[in-house]
Amino acid sequence: MSERKLGKAPARHDPRSYRLGPVLAERLIAIPDKIDWAPDVAWPMWGNDTLGCCTQVSVASAIRCWSGAAQGPVTLTTPQVIANYSAESGYVPDTPATDRGAVELDVLNHWCRVGYERPGAIRDYLTAFGTVEPHERDGVRRAIAALGGLYIGVQVPNYIMQTRGDWVVAPNADQTIIGGHAVWLHGYDADFLLFNSWGQSLRMSWDWFETYCDEAYGLVSRQNWLGIRSRSPQFEDIDTLLAELRAS
Repeated sequence: MSERKLGKAPARHDPRSYRLGPVLAERLIAIPDKIDWAPDVAWPMWGNDTLGCCTQVSVASAIRCWSGAAQGPVTLTTPQVIANYSAESGYVPDTPATDRGAVELDVLNHWCRVGYERPGAIRDYLTAFGTVEPHERDGVRRAIAALGGLYIGVQVPNYIMQTRGDWVVAPNADQTIIGGHAVWLHGYDADFLLFNSWGQSLRMSWDWFETYCDEAYGLVSRQNWLGIRSRSPQFEDIDTLLAELRAS
């Protein structure tokens, strides 16, 4: 479908990245059977029909998800998403050759160090992030439940570009990998993970996720995920979590 663009560059794994799984398993909440941090959100396309800016669409999705659950919804504009894509990836508007996508790890490091545009007079900064093992279902659930979502990268088989329905494993469909895609997971239940892409609310089955996900990051946002008591909606003390992250 021509209105769908990919843009996640090949995964780059840094051995220095925090491993979130052990920290979350030791300290955080019991795992709910299901959770959805962004019910009934109308997701914008954010330029991902014409540009390979999915890594920044996922940043905007995270901010909208966190702020909507913990404070009041903050929705980036399409020009802000494109400006953030340009600032991190080197994309030059109206110069197609510079639309090369981005590496998720670089996007997250830039978010921590330099920040991104958001509505209002201040920039948006990510506090910290760490890796989550895609094949450890309890770790994935725990990260989504405690941190408000999961920033992931997947390798997309061709048949996914031809459907608007659930992303499920289809052994008889065209399995040719046509590129990488970044998405923000904002919930799950027993059968599916919940996410948005290309302006739609979508679901992927757990086995699809485990087959095609090649990187996953739990993100900590002091700016967006804290309520008036300086705790997350699940009442996790962010300072304690950060101390544990940095000691891991």
